[in-house]
Amino acid sequence: YCTMENESLAARLLNPSRPVFLLGDVPPGEGTPPGKCQTICNKFMARSRALASDGFIVYDIQDEPGRSDMERPFPFRRVMDSSRYAALLARSSGKECVVYKCVADPNFDDWLQSASTEHGHSAINLVGRASSQGEYQGPTISQAMEKVTATKTVQFGCVCIAERHTLEAAEARGKSYPTEHQNMVRKQKAGCQWFISQAVYDSEPTIRLLKDYAALCREQGIIPRKVLLTFAPVSRKKTMNFIKWLGVKVPPEVEAKILDAEKPVDASVALLCDTLRTILSECAGIGVPLGISCESVSIFKAEIDGVHTLFGKLQEILLDAQGSPWKVQWVEIMPPLGPLVVKKTTKDISDNTAVTEQPTQLVTQSSIAKDVVNNVSLLNAVMLGGMLVALGAVIGDH
Repeated sequence: YCTMENESLAARLLNPSRPVFLLGDVPPGEGTPPGKCQTICNKFMARSRALASDGFIVYDIQDEPGRSDMERPFPFRRVMDSSRYAALLARSSGKECVVYKCVADPNFDDWLQSASTEHGHSAINLVGRASSQGEYQGPTISQAMEKVTATKTVQFGCVCIAERHTLEAAEARGKSYPTEHQNMVRKQKAGCQWFISQAVYDSEPTIRLLKDYAALCREQGIIPRKVLLTFAPVSRKKTMNFIKWLGVKVPPEVEAKILDAEKPVDASVALLCDTLRTILSECAGIGVPLGISCESVSIFKAEIDGVHTLFGKLQEILLDAQGSPWKVQWVEIMPPLGPLVVKKTTKDISDNTAVTEQPTQLVTQSSIAKDVVNNVSLLNAVMLGGMLVALGAVIGDH
């Protein structure tokens, strides 16, 4: 399977035999002029186009004043609608987006109609409110799932939160054992096709959740949906505080190890790689397909660069764990007509063999347009300085 194959992002997310790799982005501020939005979009693409991603996640940012008793480390600023920005990003990059949507919106029906018809999205991730405090507007998460299920052109996923699946969380809710795995199965039966976790900094709750989810699926005779594990590197105390404000459990020893390091972002990347290795080792053979999502929760350059470094390392770890040969390849797409050059660097992982390089190959523009970056226009290529690069991981025999 290949990230550049002619297959929708929703289909890749539904395919249990294939890992999926996504990169997260936040829309520009509300009221940003269209030209500036395109500039921001182009900058994100220029930074990320050398990553072998299947597509992007575009988040729906809400104020969430009742999320935590902690003071919000970064001030809230309203951003443009996630569906609108995801449409711009998808049409500019040639890669589809998973569009996050908080269901607490009195105009949810209109939003869904616009997202599916006007903006052409086929993959939406539904998010409930962070807190039950305050007046609730819009459909419940159950009602929202029903509405999306009735929209035949759209598939949807939901979030899963390992922090809810701790013994401490269960005790706080008056439960004898955590129930997040039951929430996942309930959402799956309502039509949820995949799950995306919040940022992982502690492997133990995630391992417990994945194992309990797998066991409950087996007990009920259903196939587990794919779970994308989210990772977000940090390099400074303020970002770490924001991670914790978001509800992410960061063990004190982990926080100290990162922030006391000479290069905190490198320490964060190394620790998150170890976290994924631990999760894969402990959850091997349970039958829950996994994917990876990486995001930066700040605009701090060191952390954005750290996301890109982390993405490649986590992708390598997860692909190695599949036990099949794989390679990364990229294709340069030039606006002029005529034959185009395809450069390939192959990394075959079979008994830990070394990196090899394949010779340059020629392909026609039509074959690239069909197999690599379907629906990318000449205008977009010019806007990226005359060249687009599509990069993907190919898994299996080659």
